Amino acid sequence: MDNPSTPPESSPAQQVRRAVVVGVKRALRAAGPAGRRTARALTAAHRAWRRSLQLRMGLITLVLSGSLVAGFGLLVADRNTTAQIDGVRQATREQLRLGAEYARDQLANYQSPGSAAANQQIKEIVNQLKITPEQGGGVVVAMLDESGQATDAVYPDKAPVDNAISSGLHREVAVNHKVASQIVSADIGQNGTRTYLVYGTPVPTRWGYLELYYFQPMDNAESITSDFRTSMALLGFFLVALLVLVVMLVTRLVVNPIRIAARTAQRLSAGLLDQRMDVRGEDDLAMLASSFNQMAASLQRQIVRLEEMSRLQRRFTSDVSHELRTPLTTVRMAADLLHSERDTFDPAVARSAELLQHELDRFENLLSDLLEISRFDAGFAMLDAEPTDLGPIVLRVVDRLESVAERAGVEVEIAVPETPVIAEVDPRRIERVLRNLIGNAVEHAEGRPVVVTLGVDEHAAAVTVRDHGIGLKPGEEKLVFNRFWRADPSRARQTGGTGLGLSIALEDARLHGGWLEAWGEPGQGAQFRITLPVRAGDRLTSSPLPLMPSGTVTTELLDSVPPQVAGPSAPAHPAGVA
Repeated sequence: MDNPSTPPESSPAQQVRRAVVVGVKRALRAAGPAGRRTARALTAAHRAWRRSLQLRMGLITLVLSGSLVAGFGLLVADRNTTAQIDGVRQATREQLRLGAEYARDQLANYQSPGSAAANQQIKEIVNQLKITPEQGGGVVVAMLDESGQATDAVYPDKAPVDNAISSGLHREVAVNHKVASQIVSADIGQNGTRTYLVYGTPVPTRWGYLELYYFQPMDNAESITSDFRTSMALLGFFLVALLVLVVMLVTRLVVNPIRIAARTAQRLSAGLLDQRMDVRGEDDLAMLASSFNQMAASLQRQIVRLEEMSRLQRRFTSDVSHELRTPLTTVRMAADLLHSERDTFDPAVARSAELLQHELDRFENLLSDLLEISRFDAGFAMLDAEPTDLGPIVLRVVDRLESVAERAGVEVEIAVPETPVIAEVDPRRIERVLRNLIGNAVEHAEGRPVVVTLGVDEHAAAVTVRDHGIGLKPGEEKLVFNRFWRADPSRARQTGGTGLGLSIALEDARLHGGWLEAWGEPGQGAQFRITLPVRAGDRLTSSPLPLMPSGTVTTELLDSVPPQVAGPSAPAHPAGVA
């Protein structure tokens, strides 16, 4: 069973994610008011993302479906644009072929260029081509002479046509005598800049080649493409919105019963054992609700039975402890009388009187611990916290255990800060915890030194007790806080413990809102650490002293522990040796 007073553990991925989020928030807060507003907005968004399954499903659907629809829409729009351009190309190429044949036939009787008759004929050809639907009606027609300049027959103006025909297109037509095309933007006829599909072809004559160019406006194709893209965008938007809405509704149908189950479980955990879920229908969710109700009813019966057994057990322990007080007092009086007169007895009887006195001391301690445990179990333990300097408490406990340490041949070293370590604690309970921890360390130290260290930071104070004895096996760092548990049942006790000391210490640490943790390695000893909040009621997030001592074989593991779990030690110095 895990120690409930230890800090919660988290995976390395969660620690890295938490560190990144904290770093981003700090950077934004340091950026000024705008950064702080952004940090608050990001915090609220992150909280909503973590808490709402319905929101996560909606956003995931939005991103995935939006990406899919956008990709599909772009692909279809590109195919449509390509199809429109291919259609215009095919129509323009056919018109160009017919126009070239017409021009070739009309110029077949002319022997040389530049004559008035030839120029007039070219003008008539151009005028005829631009108004004949089969041969290019509605397009801009231009014919260039051998020098590559537009003739006077160009419609509607010469200069824009010269600028619209690139050198590459002119080279393909005039030099390579091939049919070539390109798409350009030009202002022809002072109608504003428009997009044209320019097709050129050579026209053979008796004196060489002329160049015939068709400027096909792309307005109609662009309009159709733009309308198609707009339609696809609107269709994609409504499709994604519909998908998100459907997913949100479906998720809501599934999440609502889960939320009801969670609320019911919270009420059950709060002690309202009569809470149940409504069962509607016969589907899987109804089966879930029915099974949940059956589980709740079974838990209610078991909890009621266990509570009754626990109540009887606590009452039995308390009653027995109280009832034993009276005969114990009588036996104590008789034992004290015998112990005081032991010098007049023979050696065997005197030794029996001493053993009786010793065992009665253990019996009284056991009764006191049982009564304390019964108060914790019944929930009657109260915390009387007050600002207290922990340094004198450590010194006082070590001083009182000095005789025990001397008998065991153990040297106790103390390291406390120079400045007072003030924390809001119950001095009586903290002294009892330290007495248990240091007493156990002396008992298991195997004659080696015990080191007691006190540390503090802004939020917490901590005390570590380190011995170099037999240590703890893997897993025993949790078991040491169980009642009457011993690492080695065959070991004889030096301090007269009852087996309840660490259990009571754990309850005292929990009562303060603190942690009580243990570390140990076979042959390397053990270290116990109690961490307490400086202000009563504060929640602990870190400890000023590491749980694992330095210089051990597994010290390298500390490199993987985040600072909030095992922070740097507070400044300390040897204050005394007991």
